[in-house]
Amino acid sequence: MNQISIIKVAVTCALAGVCLSGFAQDHELTTDVVVVGGGISGLSSAMSVLDHGGKVVVLEKLPGLGGAGNYFEGAFAADSDYKRRNGLTEPTADQVYKDVVRFYNYRINAVVLRTLINESGPAMDWIETKGYKFKLNKRGKKDRHMAPDGFGAGFIKLFYRDIEKNGGTILLETPAQKLIQNEKGEVVGVEAKNHKGEKVTVRAKAVILATGGFPGNQEMLKKYVPDIGKEGMARIMLRGPGIEGRTGDGINMAKEIGADLAGMDTIAGNSPYLEYEPVIFQFNGPQWLKESRAALSQPFLWVNKFGQRFYNEGNGRYWNDNHNAMTANGGVMFSIFDENMKNKLIKEGPLTDFNQIVIRGEPMTALDEGLERGIKAGYAFKADTIEELAEKIGVPVQNLVETVKDINAAADAGEDKLLGRPKQFLFKFSDKGPYYAMRGLRAFFQTLGGVRMNSKMQAMDKKGNVIPGLYAVGMDMGGLYDTSYDIKYPGFTSGFGMTGGLIAGRDAMRLVKESKK
Repeated sequence: MNQISIIKVAVTCALAGVCLSGFAQDHELTTDVVVVGGGISGLSSAMSVLDHGGKVVVLEKLPGLGGAGNYFEGAFAADSDYKRRNGLTEPTADQVYKDVVRFYNYRINAVVLRTLINESGPAMDWIETKGYKFKLNKRGKKDRHMAPDGFGAGFIKLFYRDIEKNGGTILLETPAQKLIQNEKGEVVGVEAKNHKGEKVTVRAKAVILATGGFPGNQEMLKKYVPDIGKEGMARIMLRGPGIEGRTGDGINMAKEIGADLAGMDTIAGNSPYLEYEPVIFQFNGPQWLKESRAALSQPFLWVNKFGQRFYNEGNGRYWNDNHNAMTANGGVMFSIFDENMKNKLIKEGPLTDFNQIVIRGEPMTALDEGLERGIKAGYAFKADTIEELAEKIGVPVQNLVETVKDINAAADAGEDKLLGRPKQFLFKFSDKGPYYAMRGLRAFFQTLGGVRMNSKMQAMDKKGNVIPGLYAVGMDMGGLYDTSYDIKYPGFTSGFGMTGGLIAGRDAMRLVKESKK
């Protein structure tokens, strides 16, 4: 699942016929479309430009391609050939749209959202024509377009090869710094700087912004997402190779020339996670760490910092709901279990899946090691009594004692009248220790706000007018989500990134062709 590592500065020689690695000072290139960002949406955009007969230059600020696109597990699409081949005719694009707009309380750009949903199936069909083979997930369901190697790096490799084969140019370590406009206000290129500090100007008929949002920009997070600095989230974020490059470059460049922004306070909250950096290792790190994260979200007993239940623990796999519930309860949770519950996980595996990483039926044989390491690190706790455990995790002792007593009564009765945890997940705590606790904090994968755009992915100004020649895709798009991500349809951001790239590249080439008439 490593990022693509390719030759610094240039994958191919420039379209002007000069190899960039030989440049000495300032340089200027001319192409049809320049794409800013080499992640999943940027590379999709570049492929689309090439497929529609154009020339493209991709500017990537980091030494490798993919960014966050290397880490997603699968992509959403409705009405794709892949789903039809597997006998899945539902949910249709129409059903998905109706579900999602209700979930978002209609406080979204409905036209753009509908366009992305409608075009998502054709986008996955298009990617299949490139030779990409989706796979079934481990649970046997066929309704998701899963990456064959488990993560998005497989997509990135395919896209890179396709761009290289079709004559595209990729410039690594060449961050864009400024959009270029002509006297008519049309966006006609980008000013960038390469790894040597030399100015690189790329002239084009259109620019597609695909820089990944702003989860790596602390100033923007504080400005647009006030909740980010509260307890339990400022200390923990999704991080890994390529993630730190997402600092709002595209959004800020668009804003500088008058683009309107939308949904800037919205994030893809994902919780709970252990207080272990980088968080991405809880997905792809050592087995003891992955199993520790899986144990954290099991349907045993979740309490807030007051030692009281606050959420139906049976819903622990719904990470955005977890996040929202934790936000309403101080941002911190503690997962409590006893020796019997721990041993059940070790022998039988988790009761609920941790994504496709630690799944039901697979014994968690590394959990003891994970707990030992967690105790040393300070996010896991062990005690002989519930009272002692409460003291160790810092919650009111009597509250936790009463909470355990109440859940034991619910287990005896076979019904959780308070929060509705399913009967099969009602476990009674033993009268004898040891007892365990794991502290979970909120995390977020990405920001979900960005440039307001129309159904062609064209950027809009504050008066609702198109900014000619400027497009935004992926996490640089804004206005598609309300206050959180809809987990009912996982893979929206990756699927929409690829779908938006197809649309933007296609429309950018329409613009290019019209300019040549």
